Amino acid sequence: MSFVDRYLAVWILVSMAAGLGLGRLVPGLGDVLAKVTVTGVSLPIALGLLVMMYPVLAKVRYNRLGTVTGDRRLLVPSLVLNWVLGPALMFALAWIFLPDLPEFRTGLIIVGLARCIAMVVIWNDLACGDREAAAVLVALNSVFQVFAFSLLGWFYLSVLPGWLGLEQTALDVSVGEIARSVLIFLGIPLAAGYLTRRLGERANGRIGPFALYGLLFTIVVLFALQGDAITSRPFDVVRIALPLLVYFALMWAGSMALGKAVGLEYPKATTLAFTAAGNNFELAIAVSIATFGATSGQALAGVVGPLIEVPVLIGLVYVALAVRRFFPDPGPSAASPAVVPEGPARV
Repeated sequence: MSFVDRYLAVWILVSMAAGLGLGRLVPGLGDVLAKVTVTGVSLPIALGLLVMMYPVLAKVRYNRLGTVTGDRRLLVPSLVLNWVLGPALMFALAWIFLPDLPEFRTGLIIVGLARCIAMVVIWNDLACGDREAAAVLVALNSVFQVFAFSLLGWFYLSVLPGWLGLEQTALDVSVGEIARSVLIFLGIPLAAGYLTRRLGERANGRIGPFALYGLLFTIVVLFALQGDAITSRPFDVVRIALPLLVYFALMWAGSMALGKAVGLEYPKATTLAFTAAGNNFELAIAVSIATFGATSGQALAGVVGPLIEVPVLIGLVYVALAVRRFFPDPGPSAASPAVVPEGPARV
């Protein structure tokens, strides 16, 4: 393992601290970064995600995707976890933990509706998950996200609270805005990876480090954007963090257990767990800012999402590698090409 791979958790924590420090100590940095946009999308974040995701997606064996799409043991649980249980669990936790803070509660519910389509490919690859399965599931999530996000937002913020006699909230977001987010944060790196694969480049290890560099750069930018808001409201961050911690733990552990129960081998069970536990924080933040304003509690809740998700999911990478021994050995032919004897996989 390389020096960067071996101490990845350390570099991620350093990147988070650097981003928070820059956002707090450099006057106006967050505002400057926020203004570097293309059609409302943060250009630094988009570039970071492209650099992060491209090496992984270039390694996907696209000729194997047909075998993944025919695996109902994987697809059906993924759809149920992502579009039924995930939003419902976040709704319940938001009301349990934040009954007196409607702005934060609404922001968390929006985070729960935005299913992961981007950074999950990194966590999955580090945990030696199935790359082809991850590509299929994030693509499936992206399609459902375009058509279901607004409908679910209306249901969980207006309809269901009304049925339960709770406070109702309106969410105004267009299908076009969601589609644009999906195109930029998944479509571009996916197309680049596919074309690379088709043109004959086998994406060997020499492009691997760039995925990690892209990840660290994205983390620095994300936390620098909201460093001042996060560090100036620590108590609010803690209140928002508690339900998020419970959410990630329950979704990941439950999904991993479900994968084993339905007979999935470790690589696909891992992919199921990470795609179910992760969230599309880029979309959640964009929707919260567009609907409620950049300084709103909803936007702060969206920003706290990756603050908690990044360290928790990198921790779960190590947990996944530790529990791999409880899954049957699929044999050399079926094993993920990312498997390594110890520690996170090189991407």
